[in-house]
Amino acid sequence: MCGIIGYVGHRTCTPILLEGLQKLEYRGYDSAGIAVITDGALHTRRAEGKLSNLLGIVAREPIEGTTGIGHTRWATHGRPSEENAHPHRVGTVAVVHNGIIENHSALRRELVEQGARFTSETDTEIVAHLVARHRQAGLTLPEAVRQAVLRLRGAYSVVVVDAEVPDVIVGARQASPLVMGLGQGENFLASDIPAVLSHTRSMVFLDDGTMALIRKDGVEVRAIEDDRPLPFEARQITWSPAMAEKGGFKHFMLKEIHEQPQAIANTLRGRLSLDRMDVDLPELPLTADDLRDVSQFYVVGCGTSWHAGLVGKYLFEDLAGMATHVELASELRYRNAVIDDRTLMLAISQSGETADTLAAIKDAKAKGAKVISVCNVLEASIPRESLGTVYTQAGPEIGVASTKAFTTQIVALHLMALKFGRLLGRLSDEAMAREIDGLVKVAHIIDGQLEDQEVYREIARTWGGAHSMLFLGRGNLFPLALEGALKLKEISYIHAEGYAAGEMKHGPIALIEETVPTVVLNPVDRHYEKVRSNLEEVKSRRGPVLVIASDGDASAREVATFCIPIPEVDEHILPLVAAIPMQLLAYHMADQKGTDVDQPRNLAKSVTVE
Repeated sequence: MCGIIGYVGHRTCTPILLEGLQKLEYRGYDSAGIAVITDGALHTRRAEGKLSNLLGIVAREPIEGTTGIGHTRWATHGRPSEENAHPHRVGTVAVVHNGIIENHSALRRELVEQGARFTSETDTEIVAHLVARHRQAGLTLPEAVRQAVLRLRGAYSVVVVDAEVPDVIVGARQASPLVMGLGQGENFLASDIPAVLSHTRSMVFLDDGTMALIRKDGVEVRAIEDDRPLPFEARQITWSPAMAEKGGFKHFMLKEIHEQPQAIANTLRGRLSLDRMDVDLPELPLTADDLRDVSQFYVVGCGTSWHAGLVGKYLFEDLAGMATHVELASELRYRNAVIDDRTLMLAISQSGETADTLAAIKDAKAKGAKVISVCNVLEASIPRESLGTVYTQAGPEIGVASTKAFTTQIVALHLMALKFGRLLGRLSDEAMAREIDGLVKVAHIIDGQLEDQEVYREIARTWGGAHSMLFLGRGNLFPLALEGALKLKEISYIHAEGYAAGEMKHGPIALIEETVPTVVLNPVDRHYEKVRSNLEEVKSRRGPVLVIASDGDASAREVATFCIPIPEVDEHILPLVAAIPMQLLAYHMADQKGTDVDQPRNLAKSVTVE
């Protein structure tokens, strides 16, 4: 949500800033802008709407310089407009900001009483006024920024330049990501890795409560609280710039759907021990005694990560015998949940920066809970708050609608359930061998599912005008019904709801009519006959039906309007192979309608505000 890039070095920075903003478009935004220092003067260019609008302005009114900052804004305080776009400037100072300043109203009143004149509706402009006033009082730029952010409450990553100090950029972080990119004779600040990955793979991930000072010939990290210098370590990013490009696919989402076999294989690599019939997860420092001492096991996440957690519930209960509570982080944090020093909490987040999930685990830690996590982004905030993290190896996920992050999260949860089951003595060698065999084969199975997509195009052509759809599933495919509905509504803007199939007669069946298609997850599993009965309930009311059925189930084609076969696999692998038709259906429905598949309206990739 929102994107930041800063550059200081020996090259003209405008193309670098604009390229970085293009790499951050996936985060979601409604305006964009840059500020560049040229010959001791500050020049800004801003535009409402897509980045192409800003590119047009810069083409007509070019600016050159070797120090600058850029931003893509997702509106929180103030409507999308040019005047609310970042950077915000006061005199020679320009500021970009991600996050929300919770005490902005009080600070704004104070500044207005002191004579400040505001030109926007944003909370961000407050920071520019505070820094400018400290500069006028004679403070250095780093100290002026430090004193300003000490006044802020909330989540922020702030990056500041001052035309009077043209060779320095100052950044500060609190509960919103900020990373330094280290180059030769040039250095970078950004809110996410892809913004600078084409220029450097050497990154420093800033901690909460820290500031970064970057010059072309060096960088510093300092504590906001007392300005003491802090040690830091650069990490080498293994993602290649090409991994964040479309690679010939029409959309990032389609590319990322096709990357799932490799992403799953990468997540499994080095973690399965066939000789010992065990799972190697040294990143989780939990013993059998630790697990036996757990009285409450919570799994928390938001959106797609919550759906992955719901799949995980079946895995942890089946394979490890652990009673598992799966919670929406945005709800758990606001109720008096039973959490103490015998609680284990597992947080799931693709970005590792999801604000509600981060707040939930901080609250749990304050009550004594142990926190572990599943995440895709190295050194993100949630892993930093965790005792240990199982990283998925999905690579950068650019499409806002999560695909490969979801399936690799399920794989990571499966590995954790197997590890816990082994530690607790709940899994025999025979059961372990069966589970490992299923995981090893699933990448190849999914690869085959991606070969022919014509049926999805036909469904999209037939149902593209639908205004509402239902998704039904039972057992560990109920979460896939929820995920399928979420994917469809996210990118096609068709209203869709996922239900446990047994709940049809308790309300949703009233919606069934000829214009409301229903997707029924009905492979051959322990729920097969029950779900088939629910399917017949829909058919008897003339509702069109898409059945996700097992290969070889001829009866499914007889009762369905459309049928998509999936391979017969072990029950615990079913959610992975069922995820593919959910994703492809949503993609082709959206593509048929011509919506913005990768950047759907009103949504952001990394939700770093509540």
